[in-house]
Amino acid sequence: MGEEKVLPFIEHLVELRRRLIVIVIAVVIGMGVSEFKKSAYLKVKEHFPTLYTRYSLDKEMEVKHRDRQLNYSAPLEPFFVQCKISAIAGFILVLPVVFYQLWLFIAPGLTGREKRLVLPFVIVGTISFCVGAMFFLIVIWPVIINFSLSYEAEGLQSWFNLSAYVNFCLRLILIFGLIFELPVVMLLLSRFGIVTRTFLARNRKYALLASAIIAAFHADLITMFVVMAPLYLMYEISIWVVWLFGKKREAAPGNLPAPTD
Repeated sequence: MGEEKVLPFIEHLVELRRRLIVIVIAVVIGMGVSEFKKSAYLKVKEHFPTLYTRYSLDKEMEVKHRDRQLNYSAPLEPFFVQCKISAIAGFILVLPVVFYQLWLFIAPGLTGREKRLVLPFVIVGTISFCVGAMFFLIVIWPVIINFSLSYEAEGLQSWFNLSAYVNFCLRLILIFGLIFELPVVMLLLSRFGIVTRTFLARNRKYALLASAIIAAFHADLITMFVVMAPLYLMYEISIWVVWLFGKKREAAPGNLPAPTD
């Protein structure tokens, strides 16, 4: 009896390892593609200057001078920071592969009808993550930076460290991408019959508490709030998504209408 339980567990670990290897390979390829993009623009500028100017490719590569500059103190710090940025960019580029591998891992436990949800899951999951990342970069990140810079005064000037600045930004990009995945996850759980709209609505207070606890892992109150508010908002959106697209409960036998002749 014990061996029967151990064998399936080992098989799951082997399957998980296989999926993780595919994901890591895909991310490495994505890193190469993201690095190739920059070099490709430079090659176009070198060999096709007319094309480069006509389509305003110079604007995308242009680095404007600013009074405030990032600073680094370790000799290889910029190189490792560039590797981190490439890793995140590569991960985002291969998100469809990542979601597909996750689906293949859970697919053996699904019915044939549920397995047909793979394409919507991959597409919607990828779009949701990208929307969350863009929402952070366009809406939240300027608020955080401007709030930080608002404390500058005579004798008090910002001196951002390169690693701290980039690590903080990349971490929140991933967090907001995952936050926007919440409605997708809840919809899947609903389609599988695990959660319902009533269950989610009834546990709002616990969702608010969980959002506060998750946000509390950040050091400052501003970041805690900008993480907590969207997280709980996604929970409320999840309730509506489950209500509109989730699995409808079948009527109980006692509530079925009487058959007619």
